[in-house]
Amino acid sequence: MTSKDTSSQSPNQPINLSSLPAQQLTSIKNQLTQELQHLTNSFTQLRAAQAKFRDCIKSIRDGVENGGREKKQGASILVPLTPSLYVPGKLASTETVLVDIGTGFYVEKTPPAARQFYTSKVEELGKNLKDLESIVQGKQGNLTVVEDVLRQKMMSEPSSSTQDAKDSGGEG
Repeated sequence: MTSKDTSSQSPNQPINLSSLPAQQLTSIKNQLTQELQHLTNSFTQLRAAQAKFRDCIKSIRDGVENGGREKKQGASILVPLTPSLYVPGKLASTETVLVDIGTGFYVEKTPPAARQFYTSKVEELGKNLKDLESIVQGKQGNLTVVEDVLRQKMMSEPSSSTQDAKDSGGEG
């Protein structure tokens, strides 16, 4: 077994942040900030997808099943194009609905099967959101710790940083 480890610490071991220079701490802070922004965007997109699936369930319930009273073929309905835009239409079939299963593919399902499909998607996204939320909280905690250490380092070294700048600027 060969080892390609070039440092004395493995990637999973904690690093003593106070031993790192301010420049490296700033780099870590920027990286954590970018990761948090990406994760937050992902969280927002998952929430939007979950809302879309909930809207699909509502559309099936209201459009085809009508709260327990099935509508008849040819009945006038409002078809949701977006959450705020509906167009008038006629119900072509009450036996099946088209279900968007992703990447532009649609499958015919019965209304109860379609509701079950979308309900399982909502639950799956709920689990993913919960996992992502704990990751975001962990990253936020890491960012707070790095910012605190960086702040302490900046407060404890202003005189030496200023002196270094004077020394390097004065010679030449």
